[in-house]
Amino acid sequence: MTDLRVERPLDDKVLRDWQHVHNTIIPTHLLSLDQVRDRARRHHLEVAYLGDELVGCSTVRPPADGGATATVISRVLPAHRRRGFGAELYERGLARAREVGAEVIETVVLSSNEDGLRFAHGRGFVEIERYLLPGDTIPWVDLRLA
Repeated sequence: MTDLRVERPLDDKVLRDWQHVHNTIIPTHLLSLDQVRDRARRHHLEVAYLGDELVGCSTVRPPADGGATATVISRVLPAHRRRGFGAELYERGLARAREVGAEVIETVVLSSNEDGLRFAHGRGFVEIERYLLPGDTIPWVDLRLA
């Protein structure tokens, strides 16, 4: 579709790029590099570039303990939105989730991220829950692919 280059974060430079996208889009839940390293061990993370320019990242949380639900999250920096990059990351994540046995696909979006909610709804996700994490003031929205 595009000249998007996607790679797994296998070194600190790419981990920092994933961290930058996450922390830019989710300023209410900033992650340290150590927390990102931990996520990279537990989840399937990818980072997207257009040439050498950082575009976005994705996360696939595989089904846990024999479950059937995976979480697929794609994040695109504001300057690169509405160009198909989120869709490409999402499709890659969806394929990965299916590879690891997911039958149910969910995502999570910060309620203040109107672009993210619009993106999820446009792909057939429906809201299943809104909640605040301890100390948060902006709710999270859990959505499930219908």
